[in-house]
Amino acid sequence: MSSHIVVIPTRRAHSNHAEVARSIGIDIIAGRYPEGARLPGDAELTAMFGVSRPVLRESVKTLVAKGLLSTKARVGTVVRERSDWNMFDADVLAWHLDAGIDKRFLADLAEIRLAVEPRAAALAAERRSDDDLAAMRAAMERMTQEPSTSIAFAEADLSLHVALANASGNPFMRSIGAVIEAALRASFVLSAPVETADRETVLSWHQRIIDAIAAHDAEAASAAMIEVIYNGRRRHALAVERTARK
Repeated sequence: MSSHIVVIPTRRAHSNHAEVARSIGIDIIAGRYPEGARLPGDAELTAMFGVSRPVLRESVKTLVAKGLLSTKARVGTVVRERSDWNMFDADVLAWHLDAGIDKRFLADLAEIRLAVEPRAAALAAERRSDDDLAAMRAAMERMTQEPSTSIAFAEADLSLHVALANASGNPFMRSIGAVIEAALRASFVLSAPVETADRETVLSWHQRIIDAIAAHDAEAASAAMIEVIYNGRRRHALAVERTARK
């Protein structure tokens, strides 16, 4: 991680072990426990978080399952390399936003979206049902009615992209929802289209995606999705640069 960081708070966990896992996960992602480092012992961690050993062990199991930690006899609990982390996991993505995101994270996020979402849009144009199209249009209608800086606008945007992924008919593309949610949450906090021109651009290109899907035009749907992703990436980069200058 570079020093050019924007922190985007996410929802808190609802149980003791989930909150401990979240706290340790954020510390790992932020580099406070670097790759290859051993975590403190059970006694120190239970005292630090004020939880029982069973709660701590459940937290560690969660982090092992997400690829952040490994446990070995006579070695202890060790932070795994970043390449082993499950970046498609909704919690891991959310913890990145909590820890602070930089240009590298935003670029990685845009690249995976470019690898998947344009194809999902093309497939949606070929396979969508009337119900799929109705869901996308309803989400678009909510976007046009809500202020750009509102949570409702971001939720409507997410609903549109999820409806599109569902319309692709490919279950793997539906599973990319956590990545899309992380990207849109970053977009909402970093660079919501406040200016009238920006808002109109965002709405216009989303509408083009829907129109192309409605017309069964796979090529146009894919091209419009690419423009939506690149537009968001440009606004993200400018926002991170502004934060760095401050």
